[in-house]
Amino acid sequence: MEEFKNLISRASGDIGITLIEHEIDLLMKYYQELLLWNEKMSLVSTKSPLDIPKHFIDSLTVTKFIKNENSKLLDIGTGAGLPGIPLKIKMESLHVTLLDSSRKKTSFLKSVIRKLGLSNISVVNSRVESLTHEENYRGFFDIVISRAAFKIPYFLTLGECFLSDGGTLIAMKGKNADDELGEAVDTIRKTGLELTYCHEIELPITGESRKILCFNKRLS
Repeated sequence: MEEFKNLISRASGDIGITLIEHEIDLLMKYYQELLLWNEKMSLVSTKSPLDIPKHFIDSLTVTKFIKNENSKLLDIGTGAGLPGIPLKIKMESLHVTLLDSSRKKTSFLKSVIRKLGLSNISVVNSRVESLTHEENYRGFFDIVISRAAFKIPYFLTLGECFLSDGGTLIAMKGKNADDELGEAVDTIRKTGLELTYCHEIELPITGESRKILCFNKRLS
């Protein structure tokens, strides 16, 4: 596990993030739980020993776009808890809601939260389309995020209703980001969202290219 700790520490430094020992320990526990549960159900690819550390670092790339650590964040289509759990580990005062439609995956998420002793983080087992009709969630979140779970036009349509005025929607995308963004012109106009930031990054572990797109909801 020392190899994992060294890799995470070095890679996070490469993206400008300093992880303290407690945070690295929590990521290691999360890593161990992922490996254990992955034997029973498909959570993440483990074809390479670098796959899970890559996912952690990828998740942490958006920390610089979360200006207020007390923000309420909704992670749509979180799957194995990415990026929500790594972000919660790094930003302890963040209020995180993890949303996924798979009951098995949400069972895993609840187990991980207990094992890691995380607070102010909840799990919702539901289709996002169903949640858009729940008044308690509409306009409630400062940040709505998704890691490549949906194409940009659909994500904007779904995510906008959960955002508070002035809130930020963050899309974490790969090589098809520009094509999807081109397809989203009409959606951006209809939702009233504004593309405020487009950041390209090369992941230090694998050299893969990522794009982080931030859309702001205008104050009404």
